[in-house]
Amino acid sequence: MAVALAAGAFLSAWAPSAHAEPPTVTIALVPRTTLVQRLADAGFSVGLLSAGTGDVTAEHTYRDISAGNREPPPSDAVPGLLRSTLSRAGLSASLRRLHVAPGDLSSLVAHLRGDDLLIALGKPPPPDNRALPIGIAGAGFGGTLTSNSTRTGGYVLSTDLAPTILRRLGVSVPDQMDGEPIRAEGKVDADAVAKRGERMTAVADWRIQVPTACLALWLLSAIVFGLVAPSRRRTAAAWLGLAFAYMPLLLLAGAALRPEFAAYEGLLVAVGAGGLAAVTLRFARGWWAAAVACAVTVGVYAIDMVTGSELTKLSLLGPNPIYGARFYGIGNELEALFAVMVPFGVAAALTATVARAPRAVFCLLAAGGVAAIVFGAGGWGADVGAAIVLPLGAAVAAVVVDGNAEGSRLRLICFVLAAPVLGLGLLALIDLVSGANAHLTRSVLVAGGARDLADIAQRRLDLSAHDFAQAAGNPLFWIVVLGIAAGIAKWRRIDGWLEPFPAARAGVIGACAAVAVGVLVNDSGATFLVLGSLALGAAVAFAWAQAGTNP
Repeated sequence: MAVALAAGAFLSAWAPSAHAEPPTVTIALVPRTTLVQRLADAGFSVGLLSAGTGDVTAEHTYRDISAGNREPPPSDAVPGLLRSTLSRAGLSASLRRLHVAPGDLSSLVAHLRGDDLLIALGKPPPPDNRALPIGIAGAGFGGTLTSNSTRTGGYVLSTDLAPTILRRLGVSVPDQMDGEPIRAEGKVDADAVAKRGERMTAVADWRIQVPTACLALWLLSAIVFGLVAPSRRRTAAAWLGLAFAYMPLLLLAGAALRPEFAAYEGLLVAVGAGGLAAVTLRFARGWWAAAVACAVTVGVYAIDMVTGSELTKLSLLGPNPIYGARFYGIGNELEALFAVMVPFGVAAALTATVARAPRAVFCLLAAGGVAAIVFGAGGWGADVGAAIVLPLGAAVAAVVVDGNAEGSRLRLICFVLAAPVLGLGLLALIDLVSGANAHLTRSVLVAGGARDLADIAQRRLDLSAHDFAQAAGNPLFWIVVLGIAAGIAKWRRIDGWLEPFPAARAGVIGACAAVAVGVLVNDSGATFLVLGSLALGAAVAFAWAQAGTNP
């Protein structure tokens, strides 16, 4: 009954009418198992449609389509907004729906006239919470579907349908609609769209399992090696820390694999990261090893962001498009790792070069600022969390490393407080000047006042609370919590390992601050806490390997 009511709210404005004025928009609902190639053969521009966030039901999808916005957050969405907007414009009869078999689509395409639009859509819910097939035929459509919501070829959102329909009918899109009009680019390439869908399925299936299994394997290998060769325990700890640092790099390489080889991605990451760690230890002495591992991993991702490559989007630790959460830039998972790797990697290099405080401060602040711009605006994602966390971690490290200069420390503390504001301001400027209309602009800058900003903050807290509730059922979460408690209880001992290396100590403290703040400002706080804490554990393991005292 709930599904029927939701579908009715979405489809009630679509009853065929003999008096419909041109242009007409027709929604042809086809079986959800219809192949994208079948739509392309019928004359459609093709793509895949993200039907909702999380566990998707038909009711959820229809409600999102009718609102042109997604739940959560529920306070932004106005179910039935498409219907009411068309009704006010006197165009309800210009939108109709049909249930058709795939074999009838070619005939419907052949009968299009003028600016008529035909949208073929797989019936929700999607199988196994994956994407639905979608095709659009009509004037202006002759390639692969995309939108500014995803900035990804062959992928659009359920919330993009309402703005697409309204634009074709010449009706202004209400501010409450968060979706973007769908367009076609390039040529129709059903095979490429299908492969993207397969990769997104692999991301959903292996996103958690591959990194967790690799970490468990590396940890077990380090423990066994330490037991077999007690004199090489520190080498094993250093190798473990470096293997973790290289993990995102190998996950990025895995994104280049063809879908049929996705099952081997775990092997690539486990062997590749472990091998790179061993090679780095062989040729880089002491703290240089950590500096090299962090610089290579973060640097490759920065290049991927700047060049607009697709690899980050398709990597297991990318923006997680399969669940409709984010489609470009970096996700919270990578942000949590980089929150540690940026200050710790720079601090490791400074320790290796025995840099003095003024140089160390400059290097840390410069690295944090560059990272905030590259990853905050990467893919024009305007990642609010990255703009706050990355410069803040570097600034805290700069304050700690310059601890003996009281006057300069005060100035640096002021910079710590100002760094997130400066980062957000710069990203907002870039977003506005470029016209990118990214997440920061659409969710924050367009807020109607303090009340709207408070609503946004409240929704992010609610989402983070939901993330913690889900994480509570995962044993890894509680292992990490116990590790955090142990780290706090043993902080004096850990600080003793770091004391001979002031820059490295500052990097670890800055990374701790970045992770703590990241948990608060991101809407997936538990995910950020787990990955950030694991990265901190890897950094501490490497630091212990460089220390001269036994734990």
